[in-house]
Amino acid sequence: MIVYFSGTGNSGYAAKFLADKLDDEIRDSFHFIKDSIAAEFVSDRPWVFVAPTYGWQLPRIFMDFIRSGDFSGSKDAYFFMTCGGDVGNAEKTNKELCLKKGFNYKGTCELVMPENYIAMFEVPQADEAQRIIEAAGPVLENCAGSIAKGQDLPPIKVGSVGSLKSGIVNKAFYSLFVKAKAFTVSDACISCGMCVEVCPLNNVKLVGGKPVWADDCTHCMACISYCPPEAIEYGKKSQGKPRYQCPPYQG
Repeated sequence: MIVYFSGTGNSGYAAKFLADKLDDEIRDSFHFIKDSIAAEFVSDRPWVFVAPTYGWQLPRIFMDFIRSGDFSGSKDAYFFMTCGGDVGNAEKTNKELCLKKGFNYKGTCELVMPENYIAMFEVPQADEAQRIIEAAGPVLENCAGSIAKGQDLPPIKVGSVGSLKSGIVNKAFYSLFVKAKAFTVSDACISCGMCVEVCPLNNVKLVGGKPVWADDCTHCMACISYCPPEAIEYGKKSQGKPRYQCPPYQG
């Protein structure tokens, strides 16, 4: 079974690609996370967990979702992490997660997709984003073939910098940068409530028709990326940058 979390669509695209190639079931963790519901899934086929990379690790909210869920049947677990560059030493944490859940760790795929972290990095224009998505296709195909054969995915080469990214830098990322205070909204806001709908942590509410952010933010960038009139900014860091949404998987 393919189980995924996606902020602006990259991991959703990868999950649907894998479900199509493997002819497997697919489950979106979004509403389980948003509604604080523990998952109860059963599959005789390997578990394939797909999610973005936040601070060179799986998103903490997705790791909590896996920890709290009941995944019965198969004991094999694969991980696909979409990223703008690399996943650091995320494999180490993924292995530890498998140990706690009683899974047989079968590997992590480092899948480069268009950058969407508008709060810190540059976001590609549509044509460049499409090129990156197309380049990810063969990687997904190859990894899907390995899963179909029950093979382990090749280990990711990690140096000292990668270990620092997934360790000290990850902790600093969450404590220093993952905050919602910088989000603002302009008069272009149409009070549609899309930002409320797409927030996985119910961290956004409409007050007087305008979004207000609380303190429980995971920096998925869904609120800013899915705002129809592009009325939301993240301080000055998002100004002038394109709002990225991964195009849907067409099969």
